[in-house]
Amino acid sequence: MNANNIENRILYEDNHLLLVNKLPSEIVQGDKTGDEPLSEKIKTYIKVKYNKPGEVFLGVVHRIDRPVSGVVIFARTSKSLSRLNEMLKAGQIRKTYWAVVKNPPPGDNDRLINYLWRDEDRNKTFIKTQKDKQTQVAELTYTMIGKSKDYYLLEINLITGRHHQIRAQLSHIGCPIRGDLKYGYARSNLDGSIHLHARLISFIHPVKQVPLEIVAPPPDDPLWNHFASQINT
Repeated sequence: MNANNIENRILYEDNHLLLVNKLPSEIVQGDKTGDEPLSEKIKTYIKVKYNKPGEVFLGVVHRIDRPVSGVVIFARTSKSLSRLNEMLKAGQIRKTYWAVVKNPPPGDNDRLINYLWRDEDRNKTFIKTQKDKQTQVAELTYTMIGKSKDYYLLEINLITGRHHQIRAQLSHIGCPIRGDLKYGYARSNLDGSIHLHARLISFIHPVKQVPLEIVAPPPDDPLWNHFASQINT
């Protein structure tokens, strides 16, 4: 992936922040696979664009799962990174996702509250019926905003940000995300993606103190394109 490709996917950039539309095949930070992460691609882009000597600073504010697409925030200064981390902990960064599911949800809109337990060895999150020392409360709201002959489009607003939260909670109500074998979908997508997209992120700029609302177009595939055209976005 070259710097020009990254440039085509930048959703917002200034001296303090850089927001990028992540591809479903990318990892945000380096992991045991050894694949080049999105963070390193962005560092290369910044180094080339601004002719920066030496190491480029880039802070990862948050991550989304490898098979998931959508908007990710990076910090270009330590000041903005520190402030964004505080905002994230305080719940001051609002995240909205789109998910394509095969089965209709129990209602057109609802609030889901569950106790989640993460199995780190299996890299999977499970829902428990009761709270205990190993669980975390997970909360989200969803609204059905589109449908096709075979699928439904849900818009999800995260109240909490837990490991695999959306994937686990939607699966729990009988709506596993298209392509998500780990959480109960019948078959995988050919490219290894799942149809979960970080659609929108909104927050107050940590330095300029102005509101930002950044929207990421979904990946270019027939199903995403159908829903995008259906709701005129």
